Amino acid sequence: MTMTAGIDVGTGAVKAVVFGFEDGGASGIEWLSKHTAKIRQRDPFRLARQTFDTALEEAGVKKQDIAYIATTGEAESLTFSTGHFYSMTTHARGGIHLMPSARAVLDIGALHGRAISVDGRGKVLDYRMTSQCASGSGQFLENIARYLGITQEEIGELSLQADNPEKVSSICAVLAETDVINMVSRRISAPNILKGIHLSMAARLVKLLRANRVMEGDVLMTGGLALDIGLRAALNEELADRNVSIEAFSHPDSIYAGAIGAAIWGAFRYDKLARLGRLAKAS
Repeated sequence: MTMTAGIDVGTGAVKAVVFGFEDGGASGIEWLSKHTAKIRQRDPFRLARQTFDTALEEAGVKKQDIAYIATTGEAESLTFSTGHFYSMTTHARGGIHLMPSARAVLDIGALHGRAISVDGRGKVLDYRMTSQCASGSGQFLENIARYLGITQEEIGELSLQADNPEKVSSICAVLAETDVINMVSRRISAPNILKGIHLSMAARLVKLLRANRVMEGDVLMTGGLALDIGLRAALNEELADRNVSIEAFSHPDSIYAGAIGAAIWGAFRYDKLARLGRLAKAS
């Protein structure tokens, strides 16, 4: 068995996975371990090493047992890795691994949302991305939760309790936060504020899918907001309103999609380099 690791350094968290492969990644994929850690103002590169070491310990293996250490996201400059893969390709491949029926991946992270259309092998066909200042991001939602005095874990459940949501009209995150402050002053409830934000985010994400010409099939949510059940519900409401045959799903391990994709692509690259006799070494 060939073992590879994937490390995804995002804006808000670091994820690491260890996989075992047979036949150069073509078959017999076995997930050996996974670990994630919130950055919370810590050095992301030092945290990446700690997260990787924890994943190795949980897998019961040592660093020298890993044939290829693949990175993605903001992890390109990690000194102990073997190679780096662009995050769009890793989320696409990781998404297909988690949900083979998916024909699009919605990577919803701390700073942006990204719609990626894929084929059955995880090949990227097209993509669209929101701007960094958009109010459709995890960082924006985290700021609003802090202002409302709730935890991130409460957002989804509260959103589902809304009875009269009010959408945030501003695309700019700063102006959108002002909108929310005005809503609070008008005594609009937290559930209705959160559901309104979710609906606004969903509308922008669905526009990205339509721009990619994704009109049918399953969509897998990945990234930091993948497990937000309120956002998923809002996405499916927006998709239903558009009368398109698409349904959005999340997977319990959706947040690991980038790291998974990196590990899988790392296995393919290792196999290719081995056949060419040009293997790189991790330091």
